[in-house]
Amino acid sequence: MRSRLVASAACAGLVTVTALTLNAGPALAAPWHPGRTTTIVVSPTGNDHHRGTPAKPLRTLAAAQARARAAARAGSAVTVVLKSGTYQLQRPLRFTAADSGTRAKPVIWTAAPGAHPVVSGGRDVTGWRPYDAGKNIFVARVPKGSDSRQLYRNDLAAPRAAIKISRSDVTVTPSGLQMNNPALSYLATLPDQSRIEVESQGSFTDRYAPVQSISGTTITMQQPAWQNNNWGYDTLARPFAGGQLFLENAYAFLQEGQWYLDPAAGRLYYRAAAGENPNDQSFVLPSLESLVQIAGTYTHPVHDLSFAGIQLSYSTWLSPGTAIGYADQQNGAFIPRAYPQPADYLTSCQSGCPQFEGARNGWNQVPAAVQVAAATRIRFAGNTFAHLGQVGLGIGLDANANGAGIGLGASEVTVHHNLFTDLGGAGVVAGGVQPDAHHPSDPAMVLRDVTIDNNLVTDVAKDYKEMSGILSTYADHTVIANNEVSNLAYDGIDVGWGWGANDAGGSQDYQNRGLYAYQPIYTTPTTLRDTQVVDNRIHGVKKVFHDGGSLYNLSANPGAVFSGNYIYDTQRTVGLYLDEGSRYVTARNNVVQDCGVWVFTNSYGTINNTSDNVLQHNWYNSGVTQTPNAAQHNNQLIDNVQVTGTAWPADAQQVIANAGIEPALRTFPGVTP
Repeated sequence: MRSRLVASAACAGLVTVTALTLNAGPALAAPWHPGRTTTIVVSPTGNDHHRGTPAKPLRTLAAAQARARAAARAGSAVTVVLKSGTYQLQRPLRFTAADSGTRAKPVIWTAAPGAHPVVSGGRDVTGWRPYDAGKNIFVARVPKGSDSRQLYRNDLAAPRAAIKISRSDVTVTPSGLQMNNPALSYLATLPDQSRIEVESQGSFTDRYAPVQSISGTTITMQQPAWQNNNWGYDTLARPFAGGQLFLENAYAFLQEGQWYLDPAAGRLYYRAAAGENPNDQSFVLPSLESLVQIAGTYTHPVHDLSFAGIQLSYSTWLSPGTAIGYADQQNGAFIPRAYPQPADYLTSCQSGCPQFEGARNGWNQVPAAVQVAAATRIRFAGNTFAHLGQVGLGIGLDANANGAGIGLGASEVTVHHNLFTDLGGAGVVAGGVQPDAHHPSDPAMVLRDVTIDNNLVTDVAKDYKEMSGILSTYADHTVIANNEVSNLAYDGIDVGWGWGANDAGGSQDYQNRGLYAYQPIYTTPTTLRDTQVVDNRIHGVKKVFHDGGSLYNLSANPGAVFSGNYIYDTQRTVGLYLDEGSRYVTARNNVVQDCGVWVFTNSYGTINNTSDNVLQHNWYNSGVTQTPNAAQHNNQLIDNVQVTGTAWPADAQQVIANAGIEPALRTFPGVTP
């Protein structure tokens, strides 16, 4: 497998990612010394019967893991060194408490100096031959039963076969769609109809629902995906502000640069550009739904484990193509099963209804390719998370989003100077959304002390477009600092969850909506507190979804500080957004450039507790100040400064200069052929 990473210049020239030299982890440790320091070397050209020395490396990561466990158990400081090449996984690499080090002797998995190891959940696709010369469609064989929602061509995600339709072309019914446009009548003749999907983009949701069958002008959709996508808020049937509608994943939809997979036949189709020969390109088809699972138990967590200089690539996530679909609610949370609905949900539940509130505590999360739960003192530094079909790195997500079957419970996790790019979902997600995330039944479940700093997060959330670049939900002391987040359909950095409904004393808004028929009104605060979002550079966001904000908070977040961030190129949407229930947030010394609304507090009326926030000494050059009922909610605006054009004063210029990745870290690992 040949792996190349291609990324454009970012950060207005401050950060460039091309084919750079990898700044790998620590140099090779001393030779094998049982009881003191053990270095285990692995190479794709090695042999698992070797001792794992530089001259005689092991071949597989599983063999290296077994050696590392034994050495750590014997008291060694362990370093596993990966030489260049692709390490193809047959199953996810699972780390348990048995893989732990100690505070003094963490177990380190690192690239060899100058090496570019790639941990892969995919397989090369070769042997393309012409299939329909008139349309320039080629076909290649893959193992029968192979399925994926992603294909990577020359190390960039290639789009699936898809066509855009007008919302007026169809009418939503309880069982599916009725076609109004005669030009769509050919759909009834298509094979493999159950693989076709409808994608709907709304104001803050990106929804997928699969077809069951098509007969005449009637499209019957799979359940419960269809019903779940059509009740609540910003639904497929009635998105709040319109939005695009697509039909996807049929051979007949193929356009230039697109692909279609037929798992039953074991055939992959690609429609090439004029003069393009796919045999001159590289294609990788993912097969695994996660690559790395780090999870112990709450009593025996994984601990003292570090990863450096490694590329993690080629995964998929298949659930949206099943009867579950992707009934997206916001930022990677979705309804995973059927719930009781009103019979007239297409009319009575298009902006919420009491029965919809009964589903809220069962929402699931998009899983990550690299998963961390029930773990402490875990470090990722200098890695590349690229070409992944879901979230790149998930820290303490709910159990449903972890292949190990356990969620939450992560602490002292550091994510430092990594590259996240070409991902289906968010770059980094920390925290869950279900009740144990905000009011844990076991104190060991609390997510705490997460640091996400000096990372480049760009061109992510390409499939689940409503996800932000970085999301931290319920966590005690998350630091999000000196990151650059760019090129997104939705928000840059989002913090919090729950719309204030789970905060102490509850929310009159959600009392009115009917939520508390299904959950208690909590008398104690959630675990969300002390979030520090400082010195980040956020730009090129909000390309599709107008709702949300470039920097966004949701629910009470006592001790939160948003400071020194530079926000620009946002499609003139909202810069700083304090949504429902946001309380105790201080936003100061931020520079907000060219936004339609530089700050918004969702404090309409008196029932949602968006209160007790401080907006102080921020600079902005355009956009309205939208802070309704500020005095009533005790939202204080103090010494904020509007400037003309980009005539920023000296202290604002200093914020701009300091925002984003620190100067010494503004190069990132590339992957050379």
